[in-house]
Amino acid sequence: MAAALPARAEKVAIRPLRPANPCAILNRMVQYMRARLDGFAALSDATRRGVLEQLGRSDASITELAEKFHMTLTGMKKHVGVLERAGLVTTEKVGRVRTCKLGTRRLEQEMAWLERYRQLWDSRFNELDTVVGELQRKEKTDGHKTRE
Repeated sequence: MAAALPARAEKVAIRPLRPANPCAILNRMVQYMRARLDGFAALSDATRRGVLEQLGRSDASITELAEKFHMTLTGMKKHVGVLERAGLVTTEKVGRVRTCKLGTRRLEQEMAWLERYRQLWDSRFNELDTVVGELQRKEKTDGHKTRE
């Protein structure tokens, strides 16, 4: 005879786990960004930085880039599209081959922004060096006084 369930046991319906909103899982950076990107946004991904480095050596097709970075063609097309919208890469389609080359846009604005912050941090570190040096000198002189 089967054991009877306790009187207080409740039945729980088991349902498969599903996201609350299936449309909420998106890759907004690559798929839905249509506005022109700045250089920082385009270079925020290591693969895109690698693509620019590769194109600095020689032009390449999307297929060649995908093979080099061990990616699917679709993934590489998305990365190249981001770089193209930022003006860092241009593509040209001849027959069935899309060739990529470095774009005409340079990163002067981004370099100027970085330079301002480099100067700021250099001055702060120089001030810190001065304070640390003064503390070290004071510590040495205080140490000599306590021994005497």
